[in-house]
Amino acid sequence: NGTRIFKARAHFERLKRSAELVSMPFPWDIDDLIRQTYKLLELNNLKDAYIRPLIYCPPSMSLIAGNEASIMICAWEWDAYLGDRLLRMNISGFQRPNPKSVIVEAKVSGHYVNSILATTESRARGFDEALLLDMNNYVAEAPGANFFLEKDGCLYTPEKGNILAGITRDTVFDLCSMLEIPCQEKRLTVEDIKSADSAFLCGTAAEIVGIASIEETVFPTPWTESLGGTVQRAYKNLVMENENFEIII
Repeated sequence: NGTRIFKARAHFERLKRSAELVSMPFPWDIDDLIRQTYKLLELNNLKDAYIRPLIYCPPSMSLIAGNEASIMICAWEWDAYLGDRLLRMNISGFQRPNPKSVIVEAKVSGHYVNSILATTESRARGFDEALLLDMNNYVAEAPGANFFLEKDGCLYTPEKGNILAGITRDTVFDLCSMLEIPCQEKRLTVEDIKSADSAFLCGTAAEIVGIASIEETVFPTPWTESLGGTVQRAYKNLVMENENFEIII
């Protein structure tokens, strides 16, 4: 299917770019990786699956990038990572890493230590998920998803620079263009959250999931009437309708 292959290609291109950013080899042909992904689904009789490719280097005790690499591709059945109910979130005590300390736009396993710490802290406090700020106290992202808020008929999302701008984030922009919903990047503060009408997260694993509240702020617009709810329905139609395979990487 064209839509499926297009999305798979975008994710493998992101994987290749991440490898290049951290000086890891990427000798594979993306068209072949897509074919092998479909073969993996067929061999395991999976019609609705999460796909996870991972590039790794041979064991080494040095602190330099490896000059060899292998790739593995896994697939398993998995519901939406954050479920389908509205989330209760907190402002994390952890910040997103300073972009001068790591390459934040690279999808690298080591970066997820920051995500694990934030989510663990959030769950211990009784929340569903965390929202991280950057080093300047602007809103960045959730541990595994990008953040959008609605205000006065427009959607806003943190600008690039201290976020991992995901494939699903790009899809939200495409859907907003199709639906004629104003959507723009902006530096967002905690005060912007307090005056927002609604908010949601998006990501490959999370899909589109609405937010009920962040700390004491309860968003006033009902989810089904919000712009995020509209985007969620359009996204479901895009990725699920009349498809043989649900390929999510």
